[in-house]
Amino acid sequence: MTFHGWPAEALEFYEHLEADNSRTFWDAHRRTYEEHVRAPMADLLDELEDEFGPGKIFRPNRDVRFSADKSPYKTHIGAHLRAGGYIQLSADGLACGNGMYQLAADQLARYRAAVAEDITGAELERVIAGVERAGPGVHGRDALKTAPRGYPKDHPRIELLRYKGLVAWQEWEPAAWLGTRTAVRRITGFLRASQPLRDWLDHHVGPSELPER
Repeated sequence: MTFHGWPAEALEFYEHLEADNSRTFWDAHRRTYEEHVRAPMADLLDELEDEFGPGKIFRPNRDVRFSADKSPYKTHIGAHLRAGGYIQLSADGLACGNGMYQLAADQLARYRAAVAEDITGAELERVIAGVERAGPGVHGRDALKTAPRGYPKDHPRIELLRYKGLVAWQEWEPAAWLGTRTAVRRITGFLRASQPLRDWLDHHVGPSELPER
């Protein structure tokens, strides 16, 4: 089916879930989640597939095994696109991301080598500047407090070298347009604007070759 945005009931669902994150609430409002939250996301992914590849909706249950917060449900719906890209809806509105959020050890080594090298490092700086001119912000993840081992503290790209992940990110507050076709236009606009960052990371970092834990 054609994606027409998320109705007001989707945001209201997450507002209420934040106030009562319980199995009782979830079971009583499961139909609202399926019809007004998950179904529009599935329609959106179907529409995006031709240009951005297939997508996957993350399960709504939280993994609480190692968390002090035992709330059973996520207060957002998230979906990942195989070609790169993340879409999230919550009571706070719409958010999109693209890049590599958490680099494995072998990816991190390749990332730092490419950042440190003059040609590829300067290319990344130009890519980031272009993405940010288009609207999304580019943010580093889990920055070290000092230079990584083997790299000088005065390296011209020391800030980029300190990151353990790099993503483009953009957020939009709740508004009436979320229930219209404007939502898909903003999402596709973000994905196209952030694609050069993903392309640089795919080319110079690539997937991890380490065995899964």
